Amino acid sequence: MGKIKIDQFSDIKILKYHISNFDNLSNTEKKLIYCLSQAALSGRDIFWDQNFKYNLIIRKILEAIYIKNKDLDNSSDFKYFTTYLKRVWFSNGIHHHYSTEKITPLFNRAYFHKLLKTIDYKSLNSTTLSEAEFIELIEVIIFSREKYNKRISQDSSKDLISNSSNNYYQNITDKEVKKYYNVKKEDIKDRISLGLNSKLYKVNDKIIEETYKENGLYSEPIKKIIYWLSQAICYTQNNQQKEWLKTLIEYYQTGDLKTFDNYSILWLKDTESSIDTINGFIEVYGDPLGIKGSWEANVNIKNEISSKRTEILSQNAQWFEDNSPVNSEHKKSKVKGVSAKVIDVIMLGGDCYPSSPLGINLPNSEWIRETYGSKSVTIENIAKAHLTDSLESGFLEEFAYDKSEIELNKKYGFLASNLHTDLHECLGHGSGKIKEGINTDILKNYYSIIEEARADLFALYYIMDQKMIDLGLISTKNVAICEYQNYIRNGLMTQLVRIEPDKNIEQAHMRNRQLICKWCYEKGKKNNVIEKIIKENKTYFVVNDFNRLRELFGDLLNEIQRIKSEGDYNAAKKLVENYGTKVDKNIHNEILNRYKKLGIAPYTGFVNPILTPIYNNNNEWTDVKLDYCNSYEDQMLEYSEKYSFL
Repeated sequence: MGKIKIDQFSDIKILKYHISNFDNLSNTEKKLIYCLSQAALSGRDIFWDQNFKYNLIIRKILEAIYIKNKDLDNSSDFKYFTTYLKRVWFSNGIHHHYSTEKITPLFNRAYFHKLLKTIDYKSLNSTTLSEAEFIELIEVIIFSREKYNKRISQDSSKDLISNSSNNYYQNITDKEVKKYYNVKKEDIKDRISLGLNSKLYKVNDKIIEETYKENGLYSEPIKKIIYWLSQAICYTQNNQQKEWLKTLIEYYQTGDLKTFDNYSILWLKDTESSIDTINGFIEVYGDPLGIKGSWEANVNIKNEISSKRTEILSQNAQWFEDNSPVNSEHKKSKVKGVSAKVIDVIMLGGDCYPSSPLGINLPNSEWIRETYGSKSVTIENIAKAHLTDSLESGFLEEFAYDKSEIELNKKYGFLASNLHTDLHECLGHGSGKIKEGINTDILKNYYSIIEEARADLFALYYIMDQKMIDLGLISTKNVAICEYQNYIRNGLMTQLVRIEPDKNIEQAHMRNRQLICKWCYEKGKKNNVIEKIIKENKTYFVVNDFNRLRELFGDLLNEIQRIKSEGDYNAAKKLVENYGTKVDKNIHNEILNRYKKLGIAPYTGFVNPILTPIYNNNNEWTDVKLDYCNSYEDQMLEYSEKYSFL
């Protein structure tokens, strides 16, 4: 496969991930993977457009300029332009994928205006604006500090919708959105995820909801997705897989959310297929109200050896629920349908590309989880790519307190991280019970943070449990000690490299991690559970009492489960705002300086492998060839050429 890192720019590095044993698959399995992968790539434009209504126009202009000038302009300004384009590619739009703030170009407006004149920008004007108005619009989008400056606003003191630049809503306020869906909930008795696959906007004081479906909004890419999912049915591994694929197609054709729930139930019940896919409007992190689902896709194959870990956890799910430190009234009396596996990803798309999660637990619908269960995955080849890249970075040597921490991490870090993901996804998200009559929408913009904190705390509490040794998942509690050290170090220090100076934390997962670590640090001060140490003018957070820290994790898990179970919005807000949002500026500046000296990037993305169908002399499809991409630019330009359907 060659070197794993193929590019680095700004705060981003681009890696390759490896797929083992692909050549040992049958031709039918390879064809199934190919068709599902084409479906995973066909919705690319949907996610770009969801992020911001002008993203596709900007991308086309930037790419046209790049193609026209890349061999002609060697200036530093053009290098800045190229970096800007790479960042826009990485973020699927003009807003940073993590901070969601507009990406600032390092070239000026006059230089861009000069570049614009080298291409036929008039043909890219899909608006009704005049030429001068169109140029002004494009330059305002890229250079203005005031306009469209935030994709997702988390400032609860302001209107969350009006202050967000995403394209889920238009000309409407958050109060109008909430009122609209509250009325619909009264009219619709089905427990569907209202608004998940639609855009909501207002015209002449009339609210219009436009559904993503065939012959609806995003029709063209959805037709392509349907085509490739239909082709995949010819190569399915069993009848279960065929049925949920058919139901997924029906959902895309109709946009009916009840059909989506039917698909989700069929999909989670399929525990036999070794090849799997996620494809749809799923995660709601991109909407400050947590209603609208971003389009994402993932094609994967089961890692049979590593899946033995998650199978053991699934088989013992009831024990973990029964022995949870949360109040008995918030526990499930009977855990249903927990299935989990370790996978190797084969293709990433939409909200999973180029930046991939390490684990996934679906479906998100709470009533389906409680009635039928959920399916969880740990993505091992992505985790392994991260590890391989980090081994020589000097990161541990800089931020770990002493040699014992470094050695412990080298010995147990990969297993500890994977087990945390296993517990988080396999059991954490599926644990706990909501009181009758409570809807998680009550937690509003704090729901995602509370939910991620709940799953993380579940994993942190149980990774130290003797049961992990009894089940043969670990041989020593040093694995848990390693994870505790890494988690506290990251939550209180190193994750801050992803935040710009003088900014607070807004991303849900980062808020969750700091909330947990800062709460435990503050609550454990009396007993010096976590100690802040300055050594050689460098700050470290050292865990002194791992057993007491575990108790604190359990206490916080109990409270956060209560918040979710009872829909306690005020308590959620208090926890997040007091512990998860504000940044210690002195530590932040120190961490940024220490990190900068290492010359490594805080964000990681991936290029996908290249799958090529092979035909014989009779034009019969006989095989699929796997290659590894060696150029980030080439892949991005190829995807724009092949999968631009909007």
